[in-house]
Amino acid sequence: MNIAGAASASATPERAEQRRARHPRRWQFGPVGRALARLRRHWRDHGLKDLDHSGVVLKIKGEAALTWRYAFMTAMSAGIAILGMLLSSPAVVIGAMLLSPLMGPMLGAGFALAIGNQPWLRRSVTALVAGMLVAIAFSALLVFASPLQTVTSEIAARTRPNLFDLLVALFSALAGSYAMIRGREGAIVGVAIAVAVMPPLGAVGFGLATMNWTVFSGALLLFFTNAMTITLTAAIMARIYGFGSHLSGRSSTLQNIFIALAFLALAVPLGLTLRQIAFEANSQRIIQNAIADQFDSPARINALEVEWDSQPLTVRAVVLTPEYRARVEQAVRARLEQLFDRPVRVSIEQLRVGTGSTAVEPAAPGAANRAAAAEREVARLTEQIALIAGAPRAEVMLDRVGQRAFVPGRALAGVDLRGWRQLERRAQDAWPDWEITVRPPPAQLPALSGADGGDADTNAEALAVIAWGARRTGLAVVLTGRGAALAAAAERLRDEGVAVSERTGSEADRIVAEWEVPEG
Repeated sequence: MNIAGAASASATPERAEQRRARHPRRWQFGPVGRALARLRRHWRDHGLKDLDHSGVVLKIKGEAALTWRYAFMTAMSAGIAILGMLLSSPAVVIGAMLLSPLMGPMLGAGFALAIGNQPWLRRSVTALVAGMLVAIAFSALLVFASPLQTVTSEIAARTRPNLFDLLVALFSALAGSYAMIRGREGAIVGVAIAVAVMPPLGAVGFGLATMNWTVFSGALLLFFTNAMTITLTAAIMARIYGFGSHLSGRSSTLQNIFIALAFLALAVPLGLTLRQIAFEANSQRIIQNAIADQFDSPARINALEVEWDSQPLTVRAVVLTPEYRARVEQAVRARLEQLFDRPVRVSIEQLRVGTGSTAVEPAAPGAANRAAAAEREVARLTEQIALIAGAPRAEVMLDRVGQRAFVPGRALAGVDLRGWRQLERRAQDAWPDWEITVRPPPAQLPALSGADGGDADTNAEALAVIAWGARRTGLAVVLTGRGAALAAAAERLRDEGVAVSERTGSEADRIVAEWEVPEG
């Protein structure tokens, strides 16, 4: 490693002071300029005292290198993270954070940006991208092989980043950069736990393996937010500690503008997300108060669920009350429509408590608890089915009595009819007490073999997929082919209850299956 190059890249601040002295600006002679000059001199004499710039650069370069150790630790950290999230175990996820080496390339990229060392910047970015790909691939492999493929609370928590996530990354990067500069590496452990760069990559791998693009995109945005914030904050700290003092005034100005614009580009969408979260929290309090105002003080709300994306806005609640109140839903709906200025659907289940004999009284809270648990189960079912199908929660239709759920799937890139059938099976395995039905969007049907002999066994799997799709969509199927194989395939589909039309084609070794689109 070139120690002399590292030292020259991190030249001391005296040179910049000399340049500024030769080319003073008019404002520097005013009170503000004199105060800033005194502050800079104090920082140079005390804040930068005994700081080994070249030693810090060499240390961070070592942490940012792409090595076999780095790749191995990244893979192990990703594996622990995704298993912890699948098991909903925060302790296991924290262990993955401690092992993750991804902070090294992020800090390295920030310091390289501040110094203007492009080769180091390229190496750090390469190491970061390589680590990211290793983590996503290893996580996806584990999820693909795992029987547990449901969206847990640990995974869902990393799919909706907001401005607070940016602030956590900002403060963590400030602490991590200071620890590396001032030789307080022990603090990096706490920084790794706080910023949590590995769990989002594990969630990205989960989304990739399950083809859940809502989870994939949300977790990827969270990781990108963390990585960019840490890198840019490390660059700021490096500049403060004199690691970019050899840069010209123009280069420093351009770098400052770039960092400010990058933070602004991150902060605006995350701030809007935080605003939406705050709106939902405040609106939930308003809804809770509107319901509580319809009952006497002994009554209490045992469960409350709000579907923000539905049209109209849907509110469901379970209220424990000593006496029933008539027309509560109408009164609450009118109040909420007045407050929110949008249509509202209200469903309130009233459970009587505190009346009758003492033997009956304890049973009412138990029934309420069971009802509340059922409401929570339905809410989780709705959310997970919507995530699986890539559809809004409002499009999930439930039959609570018959325990049936139906959702129309949205077109997802790379998901064919086989993929939709597999997604439905995964949802059914996750909720065995419910009958899950996913209606796939129109997709190309799998090809069939047209070998002579009339035996459709070789086409069994493809025919099963076609039959499933026909039952889910209600569409008829057109088979184009020749000979006994065509007749056998059509007969197999008819046995499955599928309406089939046969057409004679020119290809003898292939049967083409297509949807029969109704005219008009």
